[in-house]
Amino acid sequence: MAQGYKGLEAAITAIREKTDFVPETALVLGSGLGGFAERIDVKAEVEYTDIEGFPVSTVAGHEGKFIFGYVKKVPVVVMKGRVHYYEGYEMEDVVMPIRLMGMLGAKTLILTNAAGSVNLDYKPGDLMIIEDQISAFVQSPLRGRNMEELGTRFPDMSCIYDKEIQDKIEEIAKELKVSVKKGIYLQWQGPNYESPAEIRMFRGLGADAIGMSTACEAIAARHMGLRVCGISCLTNMAAGILDQPLDHKEVQEVANQVKDSFEALVSEMIARI
Repeated sequence: MAQGYKGLEAAITAIREKTDFVPETALVLGSGLGGFAERIDVKAEVEYTDIEGFPVSTVAGHEGKFIFGYVKKVPVVVMKGRVHYYEGYEMEDVVMPIRLMGMLGAKTLILTNAAGSVNLDYKPGDLMIIEDQISAFVQSPLRGRNMEELGTRFPDMSCIYDKEIQDKIEEIAKELKVSVKKGIYLQWQGPNYESPAEIRMFRGLGADAIGMSTACEAIAARHMGLRVCGISCLTNMAAGILDQPLDHKEVQEVANQVKDSFEALVSEMIARI
């Protein structure tokens, strides 16, 4: 499916045939967090299936559309339903939505996800500000011919997640009385959950949380020069920590339990960053 920069231009044309809305902030909604869409003053929606060459999620419960509108008077584009590498797409296709949101005008990207806690001091229901990431277990989205129109061949990744925004998130969370952690996020290929031995290895590498998205998206965004921030909703303890099997239903249930505080935090983030 990957078609390089010409493919991105064709997709932009398809979107612009439906809306001329120009966002300032882009937001990716993670598993179980789609309810945030109800807080948007919607001006337009574009189904992924209406965009030429656009990858469509095959995961149950993941909708597939861009929502354009306002959150607290800030123009946003929201990605409701993301595509994952484990679905069989090329990594270039997985990050295509991120690139399109940047090309549509967004300067800041907020990434959210549901993740498993590797850190033994964290618990299900905690929200974690992503300080840094480990992406060594998935293919780089920049592999192959570089798209010079987007960024340099060898982009710096020494500060993927904007430190100023991290400080602002902590400030907002304190005002809202929302407890937040900070930590390192590791992206795993999936779709199988990790083994207990792998989780022990990841903890040794410094990971605090693990999921199957986000890191590749952050790399693609930084390649384009977007400011990036990320929040993980820790929905379960990773494999081997508790004496019980992992279940995707648990992910959705815990995400639903904390959705109000999460949505309030993200709303204020959009307004103030």
